[in-house]
Amino acid sequence: MVFYSVEIPNRNRAIDIFDTTLRDGEQTPGVSFTHEKKLEIARQLDKLGVNAIEAGFPISSAGEKDSVRDISRLGLNCTVCGLARVIKADIDACIDADVGMVHTFVSTSDIQREHTIKKSREEVVAMAIEAVEYVKRHGMPCLFSAMDATRTDVDYLVQVFKAAEDAGADALNIPDTVGVASPVAMRSLTAEVYRNVKIPIAVHCHNDFGLAVANSLAAVEAGAKQVQVTMNSLGERAGNADLSQVVMSLHSIYDLKTSINTKYLVETARVVERFSGIPISPTQPVVGANAFSHESGIHSHGVIAESKTFEPGIMTPEMVGHQRRLVLGKHTGKHAVKKILNDSGLEPTDQELNAILERVKALGDKGKKVTDVDLYAITEAVMGEVAHADRRIVLEELSVMTGNTVTPTATVRLTVDGKQYVGAMTGVGPVDAALRAVESLVDGEGNQMRLREFSMEAMTGGSDALAEVMVGVEDGKGRMVTARAAREDIVRASVEALVNAMNRLAATK
Repeated sequence: MVFYSVEIPNRNRAIDIFDTTLRDGEQTPGVSFTHEKKLEIARQLDKLGVNAIEAGFPISSAGEKDSVRDISRLGLNCTVCGLARVIKADIDACIDADVGMVHTFVSTSDIQREHTIKKSREEVVAMAIEAVEYVKRHGMPCLFSAMDATRTDVDYLVQVFKAAEDAGADALNIPDTVGVASPVAMRSLTAEVYRNVKIPIAVHCHNDFGLAVANSLAAVEAGAKQVQVTMNSLGERAGNADLSQVVMSLHSIYDLKTSINTKYLVETARVVERFSGIPISPTQPVVGANAFSHESGIHSHGVIAESKTFEPGIMTPEMVGHQRRLVLGKHTGKHAVKKILNDSGLEPTDQELNAILERVKALGDKGKKVTDVDLYAITEAVMGEVAHADRRIVLEELSVMTGNTVTPTATVRLTVDGKQYVGAMTGVGPVDAALRAVESLVDGEGNQMRLREFSMEAMTGGSDALAEVMVGVEDGKGRMVTARAAREDIVRASVEALVNAMNRLAATK
């Protein structure tokens, strides 16, 4: 099956992945990697298989230079690159940091050239040539960038790139510095540069309009050999093209290969998440928690039968180091609940499964995220209940009243052996009052059952946590049984647990 078809120059070429997480990540507001974290991220990126890491901007500070030098000396398989303006001091700082490549850049758009570096077009060309030649005289590979290329006059941009190529540059980078290009424009610009130069082309896209990945892929379509990316889309403003999304698109849609060992994508994303302090959105493609999660009954049923029904198929969770998850909520279907429980060794009957599903949906309707812990608590409670037909005691109605100036009072209506009874009791709190009311009605029938043990645990965090209550009930002959119930309403869970235990004890008689 063909998923995507496009004419790509040199279709069989491998695409190099140039990672700028360390440099661009620190341009993300609020992110500052420590020296140790930078080294750990570099090791993880090397494990992932990137071709090059731009480790930093050595001239910016002594600490930055030390970090770049230490990363360069880690003995990584990838190339370690340092960033430099077209200034000799910047380039010297990169060389002193023992980098394996120098990435030098200069603004070429009129708006940046006139308002930041205040140089003429001719002066910029001369500065580019001088910087590239200086790098090459030191025997270093050189990547040259025309900053703000997508807002640069195309003919002038080609002139700058050809000058850098003639000066000895090993590769040319087209940055969409402020993220204003469209995929069509990026493809056209890259194609024009590709037609005029012979050395490899790289692309560096920002995500201001959410197009960084699309623009990077468009550049590849037009002949770019290298894509500059960051993990988790870190970078200035809205960030940069995301490594995971670019790589998996290249592998799965374009059938182009990279050196990336994709099974480490999720692992690497989580390392960067932990060190940066910026959480990965659940809906982040490829690595987000929801990337391979399914809640809808229709989707879950389809995925259980054949994963390709509601997943891309050409990208699986195993390929990226992820896991497929069936999520519980108000849209959950019976097949998903049964699959989760069966995988855990639980085999509820159809009647029990319906009761479990009903409670899961009830929690979802209240806006609560239903966790696996919630599901197991609900399941244990439901599977521990006496069958409806065998229950001697049925809770029909429960109401409580409490407050700082009100004595806690509970009213319950029970059906006991086919007859209905209503009772009310006070207590030290609403739970105590409700349990006392149940005991008073059942004891009134001569059953002599008393609460002997009571324990409660909040299964998940938050004020709406599911509460699991376990009780022990003893009769007049000293026989005791335990039962449990799980609800987000603590009073209701307590009463249901007590009634469950009483039914069990009555059944043993």
